[in-house]
Amino acid sequence: MNNEQRIKIANRISVVTIIANIILSVIKVIVGFIGKSNAVIADGFHSLSDVFSTIVALIGIRLANKEDDENHPYGHEKIEPVMGKILANILLITALFMGYNGIKNIIQGNYTIPEKITIYAAVFSIIVKEWMYRYTVKGAKKIDSSALLADAWHHRSDALSSVGSLLGVTGAILGYPILDSIAAVIISVFVAKVAIDIYLQSIKELIDSAADEETIDDIRKIILETEGVIQIDELKTRIHANKLYADVEISVSKDLSVSQAHDIAENVHYKIEKQIKKVKHCMVHVNPFGER
Repeated sequence: MNNEQRIKIANRISVVTIIANIILSVIKVIVGFIGKSNAVIADGFHSLSDVFSTIVALIGIRLANKEDDENHPYGHEKIEPVMGKILANILLITALFMGYNGIKNIIQGNYTIPEKITIYAAVFSIIVKEWMYRYTVKGAKKIDSSALLADAWHHRSDALSSVGSLLGVTGAILGYPILDSIAAVIISVFVAKVAIDIYLQSIKELIDSAADEETIDDIRKIILETEGVIQIDELKTRIHANKLYADVEISVSKDLSVSQAHDIAENVHYKIEKQIKKVKHCMVHVNPFGER
């Protein structure tokens, strides 16, 4: 998939989720005021924060797909996990805010009994936000985007927040208003875990971690199946955001000419980049067998 296709998919997903979030936020805030539910009002503003996170994710994807230039000869892909870290921080702050409010309300006994109309707003929000999560995560996996995946989990956190609102509103109406705050604290823990996972994945994409074992085995197999390769002397891989770099040293017969050895190296280089789609560039060094 080329950069233009990635941006096109990301644009489509972002526009759809931004519009949906704005509409959903307005509905929840209005219903929250009418139904006298602080939980639903807060949930509405939480949805509004998703608009910001989606815009950040889209900016990251667009910048990451810029062509290589003189100042960035290895490309701009690492901008995307940087944006993923920013979104993870937003998600973590959201989780801490939810947990803090829940604990504060429990300690202070600050409970309200909302109107029944708020139940419908919470149910509607859960359905819409879960659809947005699935829609976004499908696109994130398709274009292999950590920033878009972080944004997808922001939608899921909003869905969980709406579950908390639903439990709280229902519990308050049934005579157990404390359920709202308890649910908020539990949900905040799960949201915080997701934020930490996304943050760690973004770091992995920034510090040149090695590829997974399956990918390394696939590269090794391609090299050894290439005609003229006697053995692999060294194989290094490094994750570069959603791409991968590979550095290979191979041994060939010392009786070959420089041109013949070069052709073998070019063949290895071409096959790896063609068959392993994540590999952005493969560097191949040739050693004469038996003379290292």
